[in-house]
Amino acid sequence: MNNKPILGVIGGSGLYDFPALEKKKDVVVHTPFGDPSSPIIIGELSGKPVAFLARHGIGHFYSPSEVNYRANIFALKSIGVDQIVSISACGSLREDYSPGQIVIPDQIFDFTHKRQRSFFCEGVVVHVSTPDPFCSNLSDKLYQAALITGATVHKSGTFITIEGPRFSTKAESDLYRKWGMSIIGMTACPEVFLAREAEMCFSTMAHVTDYDVWHTNEKPVTVEMVIKVLKANTEIAQEAIINLVKKLPEKRPCDCKNALKDAVMTRRDLIPEKTKEKLDLLLSKYL
Repeated sequence: MNNKPILGVIGGSGLYDFPALEKKKDVVVHTPFGDPSSPIIIGELSGKPVAFLARHGIGHFYSPSEVNYRANIFALKSIGVDQIVSISACGSLREDYSPGQIVIPDQIFDFTHKRQRSFFCEGVVVHVSTPDPFCSNLSDKLYQAALITGATVHKSGTFITIEGPRFSTKAESDLYRKWGMSIIGMTACPEVFLAREAEMCFSTMAHVTDYDVWHTNEKPVTVEMVIKVLKANTEIAQEAIINLVKKLPEKRPCDCKNALKDAVMTRRDLIPEKTKEKLDLLLSKYL
């Protein structure tokens, strides 16, 4: 098996393992930003190496605000991952995006306020470009891979990320709908932006578990509701990832790999040596 995983998978609520992986081994990774949420499981799908990380820890003990997103993305980058699929639960803010269906979002709205959103600080300023935050190339392939499973899959939508851990009030949910948001969750940000800073391709497979609290003919979202749908969709998620891995090229045709090319604002000789050392994995080719 090639040591470099062709894909990294971040599992969300209800997905703490990836049973379809063969020849599995746990890899413990330490990063300059602390330890990731869990050991990284590396195994094979269709003979290709794939890495899996449980976002909330194995057993779900990190709340959305407590997840060390920087460590998770940095850890995957450090073992050679350059393409990530995030699997997330979400609520629907649209009538036509129903529970049990899948959304591959193409836009995101960050409504969080307590999280570390960037790798770059301590003497270096980087302004990464994110007009299209999800990698369109990877998202297209993920969409096709999910369609093959027979599930109903939507190829677009704006994903609003709230701080959590509580669910929305009706007033909040109604407002998000008026803003034109499609789905709602608690973990897509800052994952997607950190992946861009790390020059990694990133796409999300969002599983609709409920109608949040806005739908007058449906019960408000509960943990029981979320887990019930996620359990039913676990096999779909795994099948979609297997389909994706079979067709995923090792060389990326997109420009995600050059996201920092013109993004570093700080004069190179002013960047502290300690910061250069800390961020060597991300910045070495530009310094």
